[in-house]
Amino acid sequence: MTAPRGSVRREVRIGRSPDDIWAIVGDPRRITEWFPGIVEATVDGNERTIVTGAGLPMPEEIVTLDPLQRRFQYRIRGPLFTEHLSTLDVIDLGDGTSLVVYAADAIPATLALTIAGAAGSALEHLRTQMENAE
Repeated sequence: MTAPRGSVRREVRIGRSPDDIWAIVGDPRRITEWFPGIVEATVDGNERTIVTGAGLPMPEEIVTLDPLQRRFQYRIRGPLFTEHLSTLDVIDLGDGTSLVVYAADAIPATLALTIAGAAGSALEHLRTQMENAE
């Protein structure tokens, strides 16, 4: 029997241009600047390894890094996941603000919920950081 799949999404509106936001979230090395709990990120080609504050390394495959759509997708290839895909989109709302959407699909489902909780906090941190930098 296969473990259930979880699919979750978190989003935040940020009072900055999508290009300003993409400059940070579209650079896989800069995740430590906006995602609390991630203390290190190394990138080699389409492979990224993040390290959590607890010292846990998590290998990831960069699936999509599209500056035209402002979309970043990655798969966690760590031992806890049977399957995983996270998608980060930065959407231009046409009024100088942006909608940043973070979605995660994972097996087992409980890990999607864990990622979404962390991602929701990270998006709020990103909003505070971006709006206070003006």
